[in-house]
Amino acid sequence: MNAIKKFLATDQQSWSLLVARLALGLVVLPHGAQKALGLFGGYGFEGTLGAFQSMGMPLIIGVLVILAEFVGSLGILVGAGTRFMAFSVGLTMAGAAVLGGHINNGFFMNWFGQQKGEGLEYFILVVGLAIAILIGGAGRYAVDNLISKKLK
Repeated sequence: MNAIKKFLATDQQSWSLLVARLALGLVVLPHGAQKALGLFGGYGFEGTLGAFQSMGMPLIIGVLVILAEFVGSLGILVGAGTRFMAFSVGLTMAGAAVLGGHINNGFFMNWFGQQKGEGLEYFILVVGLAIAILIGGAGRYAVDNLISKKLK
């Protein structure tokens, strides 16, 4: 029980953690919805898994990536299992930056189509927010806070 309390512990009055949590969840959710549901021009669950497998990604890793981006972003938004969800999103995005070849495309996003692909700036922001939430917790207005109160 003590481990669960530590896992859920956060400054329940922190506006900055709330802002970080909402920013991360809102930025990652559309990417997860593309992969899981086919929204916003995405391939959907099966199509995304097929694309990942054509790149040599094992099926289980593909499923975990989709879950991290979709379920993880929803969990982050409502503050449920926030640290685990932030870790999952952060690890997924760090993996995408390195294994997805973005590390070879420089720093900047490919705003004008003048470079080979997307650079690292998006990934740095997402991983940075995920680490901040992993360290600090959910902040204000989180399901984790309600669970934490029930455990006291």
